Amino acid sequence: MPSRKALAKVIALVAGVSFLLSASPAAAHHPFGGETPSNFFEGLFSGLGHPIIGPDHFAFVVAVGLLAAIKERGILIPIAFVLAAVAGTGIHLMSLDLPLPEIVISASVLLFGVMLALKNSPSSMVMAALAAIAGLFHGYAYGEAIVGAEMTPLVGYLAGFTLIQLAIASFAFQVGKYAMRQVTEQPTLVLRFAGYTICGAGAAFLSSSILG
Repeated sequence: MPSRKALAKVIALVAGVSFLLSASPAAAHHPFGGETPSNFFEGLFSGLGHPIIGPDHFAFVVAVGLLAAIKERGILIPIAFVLAAVAGTGIHLMSLDLPLPEIVISASVLLFGVMLALKNSPSSMVMAALAAIAGLFHGYAYGEAIVGAEMTPLVGYLAGFTLIQLAIASFAFQVGKYAMRQVTEQPTLVLRFAGYTICGAGAAFLSSSILG
């Protein structure tokens, strides 16, 4: 069984996910209240805020970081996601459409929660590929807040959400590694508890997306 100290670390990490369940995922698409950033710093702060105030995005990035802690070469998972998110924003800015983005984003949270909760999940390469697909849709949603912006705020926005996602995933990764070091038997079990929490978040997001 996981130690109380290790479990407390993970509970503290995923508590933010549970707290954010009361927020609407749609609100994350407009960190500045629907106004398009007009300069680099507005773009930067908008990008920094989007993955944090968006509970679906936040939950997914936490799941990605925790999965990376479990897997050999797991660092490929958040890297694939972050790079694909930039591409997804580009898809939106090119006025190309992705099907049912909100539903896919919510489903991705549920899927990665399940992957985290499983005793034996797919390999790092498979998870990185899935993270990249999810990243396209998360990035597509990010793009909504920057449509019509000039190049300077756009660069700030891309830098902002890339940096904050890497920071969140890295923090989750370090917490996950620390938690597993505190457990002698079944060290990944403590992170599976976090997976159950993220599953619950994903199910709530998906229900909200489908039912409107």
